[in-house]
Amino acid sequence: MSVLVYASSSDGKFKKSAFEVVSYGKKVAEELGTNIIALTINAADVTELQNYGADTIVTVNNATLNDFNAKEYASVIQQVAESKGSKVIVIDSSIDGLYVGPLVSVALNAGYTSNVVDAPSSTNPFVVKRKAFSNKGFNNTEITTENKVIGLAKNSFGIHENPVSASVENFEAEVAEPGVKSSSIDKAIGKVTIADADVVVSAGRGLKGPENWGMVEELADVLGAATACSKPVSDLGWRPHGEHVGQTGKPVATNLYIAIGISGAIQHLAGINASKVKVVINTDPEAPFFKAADYGIVGDAFDVVPQLISKLKDFKAQNS
Repeated sequence: MSVLVYASSSDGKFKKSAFEVVSYGKKVAEELGTNIIALTINAADVTELQNYGADTIVTVNNATLNDFNAKEYASVIQQVAESKGSKVIVIDSSIDGLYVGPLVSVALNAGYTSNVVDAPSSTNPFVVKRKAFSNKGFNNTEITTENKVIGLAKNSFGIHENPVSASVENFEAEVAEPGVKSSSIDKAIGKVTIADADVVVSAGRGLKGPENWGMVEELADVLGAATACSKPVSDLGWRPHGEHVGQTGKPVATNLYIAIGISGAIQHLAGINASKVKVVINTDPEAPFFKAADYGIVGDAFDVVPQLISKLKDFKAQNS
């Protein structure tokens, strides 16, 4: 028996979550007394994964898989798991991971649990801790099936270097019928993505219009952050839907989340609650977001944000 982890990549480069998943898989493998196999799909420098403990790296290179499709990717993971006799499969709990996980679970007749935050507290029985109630609590889940699929929550376990010398194997996978085909895909070029960001700067209708988003992007640039928005903003067409964060958009679990002009609807708060530090800037001192935030500034964003940008630039200049 081995532990198989899927190390996700985009345009040939590993996502940050890939290193965390491998780090987690190494820990699970050690507790089970077995080895860890890392699966990559169309990744470039696959040897990076051996820095985090991957004993074997299985590479699948197929141009058909350049664009993510849940059914196709789940089929590849299933084929490699069955070929290697892997009984524990670890993926991330990103938007893509949450699509793939259930499909892999069904294909392997495996128990599946998402948003796992820690290594198993017990391997016999197999028990893991996971987020529950929209990240407001935790539960301990026992997986009783022989095959197990674990979805790891972002920024929960951490990235741990554990250098080993890995063997690399090529795998010829049969690509499943996709079921759904994309007519076009828009990708943000040259920007930090929400999925990989440690810091997210988000804004809402308090900015009054898309023409005022320049200061949000400037603040994000100073912080090396990704930009995001609330649901009403994306619905109005001020920002792309890909930037919509919250329970009905992309979940966020960053080290720092800055909300500008967002009142804090319950769906938004549920989707960003896993972020470690939350900062809100709003003119309304009664805005719900202040109850959830670690730090809050009651003030006009058009006054506060430019001052914040200026101070951050001065700080960076003094410490460069």
